[in-house]
Amino acid sequence: YGGYCPVGGGAFSGKDPSKVDRSGAYIARKIACNLVERDGLQYAEVQIAYAIGWSEPMSVNVKTDVIGEFNAKAAEWIRENYDLSPAGIIKELNLLEESYEQLAEGCHFRMRSDG
Repeated sequence: YGGYCPVGGGAFSGKDPSKVDRSGAYIARKIACNLVERDGLQYAEVQIAYAIGWSEPMSVNVKTDVIGEFNAKAAEWIRENYDLSPAGIIKELNLLEESYEQLAEGCHFRMRSDG
């Protein structure tokens, strides 16, 4: 996972977890971290694009330090192994139980050692 996280759309502040510009960024970061750890990558950038009214992403793209078909295969793996619907993300990250005040103290959504 790199030290940057480009996000399209509005700000995270004040949005409930069903808004995918917030929760989508959170799950993209978790997936990128998982890819780095799983595949021994130098970096991974995961892009998830949503459209209003659709629960599944319109596209999933991966950019890593690996050249070739790896990135396309990684994007396919993500779609097969993660529920990227708003409800699936909320469940995966337990976002209804989060303390958003605590999360926002230093930065939005810090990864925990427990995954």
